[in-house]
Formats: sequence, C-alpha cells, structure tokens
Amino acid sequence: MIVANRKSLEEILTMLKPYRKVLLLGCNECVTVCATGGEREVGVLASEIRLARAKEGEEIEVREQTLERQCDHEYIDQVRPYVGDYEVILSMACGAGIQYVAEKYRTKMVLPAVNTTFLGVTLEQGVWSERCQGCGECILHLTGGICPVARCAKSLLNGPCGGSSNGKCEVDKEVDCGWQLIVDRLKELNQLDRYEEIIPVKDWRNSRDGGPRKRVREDLRL
Repeated sequence: MIVANRKSLEEILTMLKPYRKVLLLGCNECVTVCATGGEREVGVLASEIRLARAKEGEEIEVREQTLERQCDHEYIDQVRPYVGDYEVILSMACGAGIQYVAEKYRTKMVLPAVNTTFLGVTLEQGVWSERCQGCGECILHLTGGICPVARCAKSLLNGPCGGSSNGKCEVDKEVDCGWQLIVDRLKELNQLDRYEEIIPVKDWRNSRDGGPRKRVREDLRL
C-alpha cells in the first residue's frame, strides 16, 4: 500500500490562491486505506477550502469527485466531460496518480493535496509502517522475509552495524534494528546458519536511480 499524508490547509490554500473554480479529485485505493484521500477526506477538504475562502470574503467553487483509481486512464477519463469547466485540478491521490492526471489533462494545472511517503502496511488502526522501497531486486528470500533496505536505517545488506544496541537502531532508539529483526526471524525458522552467508552487492541499476522504471507484459498487451 502506498502511504501518504495530507498537506496542511495553509499550503493547499496558498496553491489555490489564483483560482476560483477547483476540481477536487480523490482516489478509492491506497490513500483511502490510509485515510488521506478517499471520499470522506475529499468532503472534509472541500469544506475547509470553502470556509477559508468565505472568511476572506472570496468565492470559490469546488467540485468533489472520487475516482476508483487515478493511476489508470479509464478512470481518469471519467472527468473528461467536465474537466474543462474548472481552472485547476487538486488531486488527493499518491504522487503517481497526480502525475498521471497531469499527463492526461495537459492544459490544466494539477496540484498535489498530499505528500506521498512510502510503501507500507497497517500496523493498527491509524498506524502505518514502511516495509518496501521498491528497489527492483528483492532479497527477502535471503533475510527471512524482512527487508534490510527498508527496515535498516543504513540499508545494510550485511549487518547489523556497530551502533545497534539492545535490538534498537542507533539512529532512533524507538526503532527496531532491522538486522536484529532478521536474526530473530532466521532463528524462528531454524535457518540461522543463513546469517553467515554474505549477501552480494545489489544491482542498484534496478532501482529508480536509473530514471523511471517500466514493466511490460507482452502477453497482456492489446
């Protein structure tokens, strides 16, 4: 799941300052799960924008629309009949969705209402935690299903470093040492001998450092 946080109302109002007609787009996928950009959050933000403008004595029209997804063109196309009626699009999707809407409607400014943060999981109601950085070369089979790239503050492939203490990371004493988690997990699996195996250098060309990545399945193409 992609986890995001909503930008402050102040920042959003600053971005919207030149505009009087706004199309506010939510997304029913990841940002709904993390309570950032679903239908409910769209309604709340729209109300806050209207109230803030009213206090300034300025009019604003905000149309609320929550799409199934903003990362697939068939859903983005649903707003095509009326997108031209608005000066700007304010998107509450993740960064990928925001950019795709901007690609589809090139003559419209598309503004981000959220800050995209990480790929994560739900620990409990209202709490999400990072688990993956999308590095492009998964090594979870070598580390007991725990990712050292995302869970270790230093992304060490062979750890732990010398700074961990009592199972906690030296960077933040509230954070579990990623490599302590890996060792404990390997013990549970009776595979602790795998800890002695040196993990080779990763091919970081598979990560995003080489520019935008693309996945193609020829058997699915039309």
